[in-house]
Amino acid sequence: FRYQGQTMGTTFHITVVPNGGRSLPAEMTQLIEGELARINSLMSTYLEDSELSLFNRQQVDIPYSVSGDFCQLLLLSREVYTLSGGAFNPAVGPLVNLWGFGPDVNGGEQVPEPDQIQRLLEEINFLSLSADCDTQGDGGSLTKRQPISLDFSAVAKGYAADRVGRLIAERGYTNYLVEIGGELALSGLKSSGQPWRIAVEKPTLAQGGVQLIATLTNVGVATSGDYRNYFERDGVRYSHTIDPRTGWPVTHNLASVTVVAENAAKADALATAFMVLGFDASLALAERENLAAYFIVKQGDGFAEQASSGFLDYIAKGEEG
Repeated sequence: FRYQGQTMGTTFHITVVPNGGRSLPAEMTQLIEGELARINSLMSTYLEDSELSLFNRQQVDIPYSVSGDFCQLLLLSREVYTLSGGAFNPAVGPLVNLWGFGPDVNGGEQVPEPDQIQRLLEEINFLSLSADCDTQGDGGSLTKRQPISLDFSAVAKGYAADRVGRLIAERGYTNYLVEIGGELALSGLKSSGQPWRIAVEKPTLAQGGVQLIATLTNVGVATSGDYRNYFERDGVRYSHTIDPRTGWPVTHNLASVTVVAENAAKADALATAFMVLGFDASLALAERENLAAYFIVKQGDGFAEQASSGFLDYIAKGEEG
């Protein structure tokens, strides 16, 4: 069973291998579309009536009830925020907009004044948001202690892939690949009986080149890159990746990072955090926390590659297959 389409401003591709020759129910496409539409209606920054947009308009010091999905994304975001020392921060949206990379572009890319950046840095304190969330996913209550808005774009695609994968698994199908905007949820095996083989793209403007092949199953995968979305002013290149700790675009030489984690949502968030931290700090964090990450680093006119210890097994299996 193969199905593809568009969602959340990007594309998706889904492959399901039926167990023992079983056919998939005719309504599977409708179920998948329904789940994708549901997640988008919760997390979209473009829909004025999405749960996220409604929360962002909520006043300070007034508890606000949120869904289990919202709570799960918030708790995961908090985990990666702490792990990365604030490099991952879903409240960074106002700064992204200020630089002209967000949904509220206000005239396109621009280099803000330093005082504008400093003012917004004081308004994106993610820890100013208090949460009373059920860890089992039954929803909860959030309270803003200062004006703050959230953007789950750096984790929502991975989360959607996980949710669609769960939907497929709940109907008894254990072998599947769900890809949404490059983030993947993988389970079981291909129809050949072998694990899924995933290609990591070369960090060039011309799409289609393959850097390496990794062999994976029962994991989530996400790749984040810094080589397509940027602008130049007066000979200076400004990346779309904004460091929430400084308010400025990152200036390091990390071109892309691919992360493998227990689920696609966490891989998605970690990949974003690593792109902010840069290669040296990211590799140190990956080794300390036993995280599987594959880095492509700009080096002169070319690129160098480096894998964390946790990622080496995936490369070896891919080369064998």
